[in-house]
Amino acid sequence: MLRSALLLASAFALAAPATAEDAKGLPVGTCINMGNSLETMREGAHGKRIDAADFQRIRAAGFTTVRIPVRWMHRSDDKPPYTVDPAFMDRVEAVVDQALAADLNVILNSHHFDALDKDPAGTAPWLAGVWKQVAARFAGKPEAKLWFEISNEPHDKLTNANLLATLNPSLAAIRATNPTRAVVIGGEKWSGIDSLATLELPDDPNVYPTFHYYEPFDFTHQGAGWVDPSPPLGRQYGTQADAERLVTDVEKVKRYMARTGKKPFIGETGAYEVIPLAQRAEYHRAVHDAFAPLDLGICAWAYTNTFPFWDQKTEQWLPGLRAAMGLPEAE
Repeated sequence: MLRSALLLASAFALAAPATAEDAKGLPVGTCINMGNSLETMREGAHGKRIDAADFQRIRAAGFTTVRIPVRWMHRSDDKPPYTVDPAFMDRVEAVVDQALAADLNVILNSHHFDALDKDPAGTAPWLAGVWKQVAARFAGKPEAKLWFEISNEPHDKLTNANLLATLNPSLAAIRATNPTRAVVIGGEKWSGIDSLATLELPDDPNVYPTFHYYEPFDFTHQGAGWVDPSPPLGRQYGTQADAERLVTDVEKVKRYMARTGKKPFIGETGAYEVIPLAQRAEYHRAVHDAFAPLDLGICAWAYTNTFPFWDQKTEQWLPGLRAAMGLPEAE
């Protein structure tokens, strides 16, 4: 009788839904994006080129991970075998090696692969061909420190409904040379938090979810020239509605974790540089503090340029932003 009861209890435990506390995630920690660098049409067009000192500075500031966006589409052929420009591949590897040498985790992604969002089915082989080369090139790097993100911010015709069919060829290409390396996937509509509600992942224990957090958009992107129409300047952060939104959004993540048993991380969050620095810091602190109980990794956008933490002109960290992310402000 006791044995039967134990077997029943064991079976119930296996069948019970996951809880948010049980969810498995990547050890992203406090992270910053190397934005406006390798994902631009020309590295350095928006300021400095990445060098080893950047990663040493980032690690000394207390960050544990960097996310490195890369524009592979414009550095590869659009016909088989989709050859990536060798010089560009060498440059990406050099940057990744600099980050790893600084004892940082690295999220290496595909950014601005625009054809994929316009024609997911037709472009999937191209993206897979690129990832075949990237995965083979980086297969010898430490699995515990380097992770691949297949495609940044799916949108337009790339939705959660066709996401897996579109990305599975790339995942298969990665798995051919990196069978157990962590791979990251974000959902539809620019990977906003609401994409988690219907985001399904491949049946692979080493695939992890991500989402991006720029809510409220009318605050974070006010005055942004690439947004049409651009939210008007002057929006202040810190209203009761802002606080309530964070509470609601934290619950969305909890539901996802309970449903899937996987813990997402925030791959991007930030506020545009025209916003007063004190307001930018307040926003980062609010986001950090709201999601901290879930122990989510958070990647700020960005190290320098547009949403900067580090000022290129003064060559100093902008005051208040590191503390808002839970890091010490002292140099």
